[in-house]
Amino acid sequence: MNILKTVTLILFVCFTLAVKSQSADAWQTEYGRVESSISVPIIKDRVYDITRYGASTRNDAAQNQRAINRTIERCSRAGGGRVVIPPGTWYTGALRLQSGVNLVVSQGAHICFSADTDLYPLVTTRWEGLDLINYSPLVYAYQATDVAITGSGTLDGCASNTAWWPMCGSSRYGWTPSTPEAQSLGSRSRLLRMSDSQTPIDQRIFGQGHGLRPQMIQFYQCNRVLLEGVSIVNSPFWSVHPLRSSNVTVRNVTIENTGPNGDGCNPESCDGVLIEGCRFNTGDDCIAIKSGRNADGRHWNEPSQNIIIRNCNMANGHGGVVIGSEVSGGARNIFVENCKMDSPNLERVIRLKTNTCRGGITENLYVRNITVGQCKEAIVKINLVYEPNEQSERGHYPIVRNIYIDNITCQHSRYGAYIDALTDSTNVQNINITNCTWNGITSPQGNHLQGLMRDIHFTNVTLNITP
Repeated sequence: MNILKTVTLILFVCFTLAVKSQSADAWQTEYGRVESSISVPIIKDRVYDITRYGASTRNDAAQNQRAINRTIERCSRAGGGRVVIPPGTWYTGALRLQSGVNLVVSQGAHICFSADTDLYPLVTTRWEGLDLINYSPLVYAYQATDVAITGSGTLDGCASNTAWWPMCGSSRYGWTPSTPEAQSLGSRSRLLRMSDSQTPIDQRIFGQGHGLRPQMIQFYQCNRVLLEGVSIVNSPFWSVHPLRSSNVTVRNVTIENTGPNGDGCNPESCDGVLIEGCRFNTGDDCIAIKSGRNADGRHWNEPSQNIIIRNCNMANGHGGVVIGSEVSGGARNIFVENCKMDSPNLERVIRLKTNTCRGGITENLYVRNITVGQCKEAIVKINLVYEPNEQSERGHYPIVRNIYIDNITCQHSRYGAYIDALTDSTNVQNINITNCTWNGITSPQGNHLQGLMRDIHFTNVTLNITP
């Protein structure tokens, strides 16, 4: 018996050392590789002042939209440079960024986007991971290289319970039976059916009358993207949406968006992303990594990969750092470190969500040194049965594996770890949680683990339960 105990102890120590080695190796080698691979835009040092091309704080939104877009076009055609928004309040409609252009939102500049849907032309985009033709995002770049939005001014989507948000179909956000456009008309379900049947994208035309709200900022199929310094408030929908893009840097940005689906930054099917020094106060996930939904995501099969998130602050939101749920193309090689999160309305700290409509593999997530004051539900949540009533094709089993979480401290939460796995397939694998102290856990269970899973390891984890 003593020999058996000794052998067991040796095996446990060897396994623990192996886990530490795998995690440490990734931080020492892969992290540096990812960091050094992300390049920033190359922008020429030429200045284009929008007032020289007809923009004015006295103009209406349509006039300024034409003037600012004309300035961007001329700047790009001449080889690029900085298109400067001077201090003042500027009303506009959708703006279209082009290659080589840095849109500089100067200190004291406040860009106010109109809710007049006529000012948002239809473009190729994605909505909740589904391909379609819909309203242009408020700032949109498509197949552009070397694009940026910088400065210390504010981009204001001007969404509220009387503009954009009522389209979600919820009375909480201003919807009434007389709302002219509402998602509740069935547009979302119709788009899901189009995805399942692989209807060609050029036949998925939405926009006017369909209630699918546009994103605030979207970089679609772009390379070398920078978003730095600005404040982004009151988005109609997701705030920052890099989509199928590479070499994306989001730095020192403040996002305040408490509306419906008010996500902060959602890189989707992107390769090479750095998010650092940002502050999030959102009505949905603060950062949500995605890669397409259901049949569309599996069709393109483009993972989000090689992502670094560091030195960010998260307040309200459904999750601090999230992967999913639209993650059918997979997600891998993601590093999260040195973030602070604290709010009674922050529901989870690290959240992975998916289901059997999605498929896809989420793997190689490395998290360390996260300081949490309080969150509402769970510090770490892995959910493979998200949206169990979703009406879409089933049978596409997702996998979550190779998750390494080290040194998360938290002072209050209902649960520590909450894992809701599948009951007919062991698709949660190799989850390693080490060196954590979780105080103020109010559930007597401490952790909640259900479904089939294997290689779930808690090492040097302290749960202080205070029901």
